[in-house]
Amino acid sequence: MLLWFVGCALVLVWVVFHDPAVDHRVLALGAVLPDLVDAPFGGARVAHTLVAGAGLLAVVMVATRGRRAARRRWLFLPIGLLIHLAVDDVWERPELFLWPFLGSFPPGGLPSFDQSVTLTVLKELAGAAAIGWFVWRFGLLADPAARHAFLRTGRLRRDRVG
Repeated sequence: MLLWFVGCALVLVWVVFHDPAVDHRVLALGAVLPDLVDAPFGGARVAHTLVAGAGLLAVVMVATRGRRAARRRWLFLPIGLLIHLAVDDVWERPELFLWPFLGSFPPGGLPSFDQSVTLTVLKELAGAAAIGWFVWRFGLLADPAARHAFLRTGRLRRDRVG
């Protein structure tokens, strides 16, 4: 799944932060990062844990100390990762979500693929609708300048937010 995670992250961050200066490219990367990191290992591992989200947040905070612009950009990488964990229902698997505190990793594949095909399709359609709303809401298709600015910087133009 891809659209589900990106769509949820875009809409949730807009609803919570209402900030056009978020680098949405970094947010989208964070939203798919757990599956990208863990897929080669055959299932959910470290990137699907709360420790990974907190650790990545700590790394970003330490690495960007004294550099406000960099922090503002990279802070949304762990936020995207944590949104992934929430909308992937990882919290329903406490052995995984709270690893290493409850023992070793549970067997099984990625949570996003451990569900019915029907549910996967419905989630992807909901994600596509969320992305569609985001693109429509901020005029990213109708306004070439807004689209170019978004693709180049990941930010929304302030004049399109009002």
